[in-house]
Amino acid sequence: MRTPRRAARTAVLEPDGAVFLLRSDNSEVGVHWNLPGGGIEAGETPATGARRELWEETGWTDLAPGPLLCTWEHDFTWHGTPVRQSEHIYLGRGPRRGPVGDVSEMHLADGILDWRWWTPEELASSAADPFWPPTLPELLAAVRSDWLAGRGPETPVHLGYVPNQPR
Repeated sequence: MRTPRRAARTAVLEPDGAVFLLRSDNSEVGVHWNLPGGGIEAGETPATGARRELWEETGWTDLAPGPLLCTWEHDFTWHGTPVRQSEHIYLGRGPRRGPVGDVSEMHLADGILDWRWWTPEELASSAADPFWPPTLPELLAAVRSDWLAGRGPETPVHLGYVPNQPR
């Protein structure tokens, strides 16, 4: 039996279309690239949780989530507890930069190993560690040009439940 967990993330795109990703490790899923974000606290909306998590993991206080890109569910183990996580992923805009301030303690606690900006070409051709969600490169490719031109996605994509890939 898995414990339900709600979470929210933000896909921060810079003006040339690159996206900021975190490289994380999880005992069940393994090493993967994901967007800044995490669990929604009691009383938070998904958008509020996404903003708080973005600040906690990057130190960026000047960015806010924009329109909802997608939702999805997946299983993993969070600090020893098997969870079924329901995620909201928002789009955001920001300059290309690294984390601000000392976020090392947060990264250590959350299993974040590294970070980097990925260009659209790198996302499309990567054979590196998997992405969370697995279709992240395709999701971003479908909305990138509209979003950077100031238009959000018409409707969010609902991926449903996505099983983990074998390690």
